Amino acid sequence: MFFHINYIFRIFVTLTQIIMAWLENNQFWKLRTKHGKDKLFSSPDVLWQEALNYFNWCEENPLIEIDYKGKDADRVEIPKLRAFTWTGLEFFLGITSLRWYKTSDTHAEFKDVITRIEQVIYTQKLEGAAAGLLNPAIIARDLGLADRQEHSGKDGAPIKIEHITGIEVK
Repeated sequence: MFFHINYIFRIFVTLTQIIMAWLENNQFWKLRTKHGKDKLFSSPDVLWQEALNYFNWCEENPLIEIDYKGKDADRVEIPKLRAFTWTGLEFFLGITSLRWYKTSDTHAEFKDVITRIEQVIYTQKLEGAAAGLLNPAIIARDLGLADRQEHSGKDGAPIKIEHITGIEVK
């Protein structure tokens, strides 16, 4: 019962504050204890350190392939390289878009460190695929290295198909 009365009192005080703020030129923002959102990273060095923590976590927590070997089909756990990914890094950091920091004018000081993070992720994937530790086809597509061929006619025009008449097929 006491908790209930205390809770109702808090609600009453909060409503009173809101009404008073409204009466004083409708300035609700004055009720806030702070204004604006806290920065997720106080400096580029803090972001770089957090990225290194993610890279270390990936190395210390490889993916595990389960296989069965030998005549008795003994279960074997084979550690596999965990690729560094943007999505994984953002999830690890608890943010939705790290690349936004790179394109935002308000966070210009982060551009260099984000470029360095991009290079680390790109290099780890490329070298992992080249060594056969990651699937080369998937990594090539992810890195934009897929071999593409465009089939077209002269100067990029559509291919012309001419019908040949007078030929008899037996």
